[in-house]
Amino acid sequence: VMKSQIFHKLNNFFKPEVLKVENESHLHSNHSQSPNTGNSHFFIEIKSDLLTSVSRIEGQRLIYKALSEEMNSKIHALRIKIIYN
Repeated sequence: VMKSQIFHKLNNFFKPEVLKVENESHLHSNHSQSPNTGNSHFFIEIKSDLLTSVSRIEGQRLIYKALSEEMNSKIHALRIKIIYN
């Protein structure tokens, strides 16, 4: 559910050429800070004109802004790969 919610929000906001969202929560289940909900750690790979025209840090800020509701309540960590070419 969370994976598809993230996908739809990013897809609607950025209209990307490439968008992959992977749940990596199982890789962090033994970490002391992990909420162990099974929906807390995600990897995002994205290519969008909105992101390739700004710096990497600004691109990450835009992604966090698009997912602000989820970041404040459900997502513990994001790993982000922005494709630039």
